[in-house]
Amino acid sequence: MGSDNAQKPQLFCEQDMTQPARAPFLHGEAAVFTTRSPDKSTSNEDAAALIPFDETSGILVVADGVGGYRAGEEASRTTLQALQKSLRESAREEHILRTAVLNGIEAANRTVQELGLGAATTLAVVEIQESEIRPYHVGDSMILVTGQRGRVKLLTVAHSPVGFAVEAGLLDEREALHHEERHVVSNIIGTPEMRIEIGANQPLAMRDTVLLGSDGLFDNLHSEEIISLVRKGPLHRAAAQLAELASQRMREPAEGQPSKPDDLTFVLFRRTLPPPKRGSGRARTPASTASPGP
Repeated sequence: MGSDNAQKPQLFCEQDMTQPARAPFLHGEAAVFTTRSPDKSTSNEDAAALIPFDETSGILVVADGVGGYRAGEEASRTTLQALQKSLRESAREEHILRTAVLNGIEAANRTVQELGLGAATTLAVVEIQESEIRPYHVGDSMILVTGQRGRVKLLTVAHSPVGFAVEAGLLDEREALHHEERHVVSNIIGTPEMRIEIGANQPLAMRDTVLLGSDGLFDNLHSEEIISLVRKGPLHRAAAQLAELASQRMREPAEGQPSKPDDLTFVLFRRTLPPPKRGSGRARTPASTASPGP
């Protein structure tokens, strides 16, 4: 890996940011924001990461330590560290990135269980390979990809009763944001039943925006509000506006608007340059649409 900051793993754990962090990553630009809930004094249980694999590929990560479980911050930190270790070892052994991500998630699930604390976390990962991406997720942290004109190219389904009801057409998004069981998650890292949902490879155009967010974001803003803010304009400005609006909703509940105080974390990414030619000759990941998990 290169020695510049863009090619070093960057982990954001237990942080209480007031402004998003800007970071070059691979052949693009990222913005990361993570902060604790405005109604608590304990640690931020969310975490985020930018982890390179080689000169043309890497992953974006958001982990949300599950509230109501002990040591949520340790579960999210452990998960990021397991992914970082897996990518480092897989790059050295010349494994493909898909294998590295799946091995990292499975290792995280084992390690979190072995903590013996009842800890758990959700997880959203986006694999970037040259000009393509692939999503992976466990739980209700979500992934959104939008074009410059606001066309949704990807929106994952939350692993929760409310998320599945929205996908089935039994609830609309606005009803879901006010549902009394919106906090219930049906799939988490830290349990024997954990499963990994994998999406197919898809192209990432130069003006597309990738967003990974914890439920602190998606429980306080409507999808159209998020898309409107992130689809165009400087990425750091979009991140700042997104953080401010979500935080305001938590602090100042208003009639008819969602408001759920929670830890808030998201990662934004855009390509800014054509990807460099792959120098290692490492094989590309094969197409896949699902994985049953361990």
